[in-house]
Amino acid sequence: MAKQIIKQTSRSSIGRLRKTVQALWGLASNGYLAGFLPGNPLIYDGPLKRFCVPGMNCYSCPGALGACPIGALQATLNERNRKFPFYVLGYLMAVGMIAGRFICGWLCLFGLIEELLYKIPTPKLVIPEKIDRPLRNLKYVVLAVLVIGLPLLYRNSYGAGDPFFCKYVCPVGTLEGGVPLVLLNSALRPTLGWLFRWKMLILLLCLSSCVFIYRPFCKYICPLGAFYALFQRISFVKMTVNPAACVNCGACSRTCKMQVDPHKLPNATECIRCGACIETCPTGALSFGLDPLIPHRHDAGPGQSVSR
Repeated sequence: MAKQIIKQTSRSSIGRLRKTVQALWGLASNGYLAGFLPGNPLIYDGPLKRFCVPGMNCYSCPGALGACPIGALQATLNERNRKFPFYVLGYLMAVGMIAGRFICGWLCLFGLIEELLYKIPTPKLVIPEKIDRPLRNLKYVVLAVLVIGLPLLYRNSYGAGDPFFCKYVCPVGTLEGGVPLVLLNSALRPTLGWLFRWKMLILLLCLSSCVFIYRPFCKYICPLGAFYALFQRISFVKMTVNPAACVNCGACSRTCKMQVDPHKLPNATECIRCGACIETCPTGALSFGLDPLIPHRHDAGPGQSVSR
């Protein structure tokens, strides 16, 4: 039986705990206050920038103390002398194998921003499954093509690559890096061109869609979530179901905003370990915890935990 991180006795506080952790992590990973001083903002480039944070957090954010793993991966692939990104890939694989998409739900500042926008009282949209399912695969295409493929294969006349995702798409970098730098440094404003306007358009579309759709960037675009999803079913952090307690009421699937059915597939690649299903379950059949030895099987007997 897994060591429970979230216990039945504290189910009602999971949501508050998660929001607190998200906010505190966002403040801690962007704690370089000198970078936000008006007039002459400086991007921190000290020793901590040699290390990646686990979630999406732009390297160019004035307050960022660590590097974004997607940005670091592209920077390595872009070098004139091609090098295999041992550190970044090793780091990503280690985080993925330990936590899976737990990172998305608990340690991603942009994910918190998406969730807060979703709380704005408006009619909410549920994308039909026949459209939603293919769109979920788009983030894997973004990872394979924009993050890895093109930066690795494309070379300009100087022999260097291009960080296609960070440069042309990433709304996280625009919000956390581009916008603060432009607001804090008037000298940058005359240099803004079509690329900044294009990135602002993507950002505005992303943020406005968050008001109506729960975490659209995470669901459909985020390459980091796609990478961690590859390790979701083998990660040490696992969701488990106790068949003896589960009454198949469907409450967990109805409450899941990521449109996962936890009691049937508790370790689905789209689950971000938010814990909403654990709070909702009337019998306490759901939990998640650390145990690398939980069997991946569908035939657990009465009283056994199922993790799949």
